Amino acid sequence: MKGVRSGWVWLVLVCASGGCRAQTAPATEVRAAPVAGVPIAAGKTQLVTVVSDEWDGFRAELRRHERLPGKEWQTSGSPIEVVLGRGGYGWGRGLHGGGAPAGRPGPLKREGDLRSPAGVFEIGEAYGYAAAHEGLSLPYAQATPELRCVDDPASRHYNHIVSTASTPIDWKSAEHMRRKDDLYAMAIVVEHNARPVEPGAGSCIFIHAWKDPNNGMTGCTAMPMSTLEAFAKWLRPNAAVLVALPRSEYDALRRPWRLP
Repeated sequence: MKGVRSGWVWLVLVCASGGCRAQTAPATEVRAAPVAGVPIAAGKTQLVTVVSDEWDGFRAELRRHERLPGKEWQTSGSPIEVVLGRGGYGWGRGLHGGGAPAGRPGPLKREGDLRSPAGVFEIGEAYGYAAAHEGLSLPYAQATPELRCVDDPASRHYNHIVSTASTPIDWKSAEHMRRKDDLYAMAIVVEHNARPVEPGAGSCIFIHAWKDPNNGMTGCTAMPMSTLEAFAKWLRPNAAVLVALPRSEYDALRRPWRLP
């Protein structure tokens, strides 16, 4: 749900277990971003880090950090237990560039691989089942029964959230944003593979509610609903960046990326 805005625009998301249906597409060659670059703008004042123990593990720890513009990060609140895609992490497309930074190992994220995207990403707007969420400052839209996130790489709407009420269907696969369970009762967009969208590089990435701590997702990041609601209220529009990495990469990139 990269760059999602009201009116069903492009976006990149993180998906839940049993959620985000995916099609397998071949990995494509991507251009690396230089390790020496700092992918987090000095004006960003909120940082979300999600760090796993290994590339292929689906359990991770989310931490929140805040700062004054251009200053050092300070930890805010307690760690949050989360689950990732069942395949672990794979380098995604975001603020850090396309794929792995120069000289860094690891698999590439692709459609249907059950991996959450690793890297640095903007956090976009939120969707949910309720008409409104009190205390939420992120842009918010109610998920209607017609709302879809398209995960078919052959569609011109790939990795976009669109309404079937106003968009001609040219896809064979799409994620219902109003599911029959509560996993998307609130879904926060992770802006992966957004500008530009690369077909097959992964789609529909959200932060949303989990089923339980013992089940990984299909590519999203998930946590308990009560925790998710408090986390969502902490986020401010255009202020937050997500850094999602296995521990080995976080430690290696901590200094060049000026991470806490």
